[in-house]
Amino acid sequence: MYNNEKTRFPEGFLWGGATAANQIEGGFNAGHKGLNIADVLPGGKERLNILMSAGFDFEIDHENYRYPNHEAIDFYHRYKEDIALFAEMGFKAFRLSIAWTRIFPNGDESEPNEEGLAFYDRVFDELHKYGIEPVVTISHYEMPLHLVKEYGGWRSRQVVPFFEKYAKVILTRYKEKVKYWMTFNEINGALKMPIMSMGFSPQSEESRYQETFQAFHHQFVASALAVKACKDLIPEAKIGCMILFAPVYSYDSNPENVMYALKEEELFNFFCSDVHVRGKYPAFIERFFKEKKITLEIQEGDLEIIKEGTVDYIGLSYYMSRTDKKEKTQAETAQGNIVGGVKNPFLKASDWGWEIDPIGLRISVNKLYSRYEIPLFVVENGLGAYDKLEEDGSIHDDYRIDYLREHVKAMGEAVQDGVELMGYTSWGCIDLVSMSTGEMSKRYGFIYVDKNDDGSGTLDRKKKQSFHWYKKVIESNGEVL
Repeated sequence: MYNNEKTRFPEGFLWGGATAANQIEGGFNAGHKGLNIADVLPGGKERLNILMSAGFDFEIDHENYRYPNHEAIDFYHRYKEDIALFAEMGFKAFRLSIAWTRIFPNGDESEPNEEGLAFYDRVFDELHKYGIEPVVTISHYEMPLHLVKEYGGWRSRQVVPFFEKYAKVILTRYKEKVKYWMTFNEINGALKMPIMSMGFSPQSEESRYQETFQAFHHQFVASALAVKACKDLIPEAKIGCMILFAPVYSYDSNPENVMYALKEEELFNFFCSDVHVRGKYPAFIERFFKEKKITLEIQEGDLEIIKEGTVDYIGLSYYMSRTDKKEKTQAETAQGNIVGGVKNPFLKASDWGWEIDPIGLRISVNKLYSRYEIPLFVVENGLGAYDKLEEDGSIHDDYRIDYLREHVKAMGEAVQDGVELMGYTSWGCIDLVSMSTGEMSKRYGFIYVDKNDDGSGTLDRKKKQSFHWYKKVIESNGEVL
């Protein structure tokens, strides 16, 4: 019999916030850190064009561009101040990533960098001082630049053992301090822009799929090896995959469009998670490989490694849904919707054109849980918006509160639907450098950071109105919204 009095969110639900090393740390060359992909990406709206196009030379050009990731919000030196603010909000968990190049500056060294390892020891100790669980992404859009230039990124099989070594080093070092891990951030996002997570731009449109899916295979093997290492080294820990989930709606009830939406959703939303969770390539991908003339180089033992290295949970980011049709014109496209598609007439959009669809989050986790029946963790969700600093220093971000409130409600409905949710870490809990545009003005945080797109600012931290709202949400375990 259904229990109508079931608590919206379970006891022990992991409320918190999420960030990535390259978007908050700064100190890009401090502590013997090496250069990574994010360090050579310029700030500004032209960044997205670079991410989507071929031919980027991965060089720093100070004459023509700014590089906001170099300083970011200086979490590297201010982490104690920031973690104290997270604790004041009542965080149960804080999602962060380890910068691969702090541990192995080039990615292929024989020994790790002790200064980098010690930095994360200090961060984890500070989190534990307040009872905050670290949720660590092993690779979050910060591949060592040396591995990109010398080996061609994840197209090269040689990168797999480098990643395995890096993973084993941090799993061993932090086995007493970290209970929750994820392997690759938004792994499926490479279908849209492989440069961030795979370390290359396709050599041509003709070779795009061959290169990308070969790189996927290498990442699947590397992820499975990291999962196996985690289970061997820290049996009590949980290690998951992480995907960008955007449900695909058919534009109408035309069966042609319904089938098109189904196939698009299989490829983007389920291909990577099928491999991570089920431990094998899904049946639907065979036809796709045949039609795109993709032939994977699979070494002996790879499929067994993938089968043995299945994840404990699925971490997902959710920002928007996608509405699509088989035949569409340029005028119909949803401008700014990073996952593409056509404009949905029932949805409003953010300042950056990202369509806002809270019910889509409920749809997403229902689809995932129905398919896999393993725990889910919403590790990214948030609103990038322009925030105004009032004369008295306050920031009234009702629009952010409204956005988050509706998404938390949607998660609560999903829990009552029977979905097993582990937690929720809102993206950019403190203002940070936008991944897609390299801007500071695209703000997500509950905490305002005085840093502008031109690099000016004091880096002072200020609590927004949403800071106090989220504190009440956590205190009430999601009952007071």
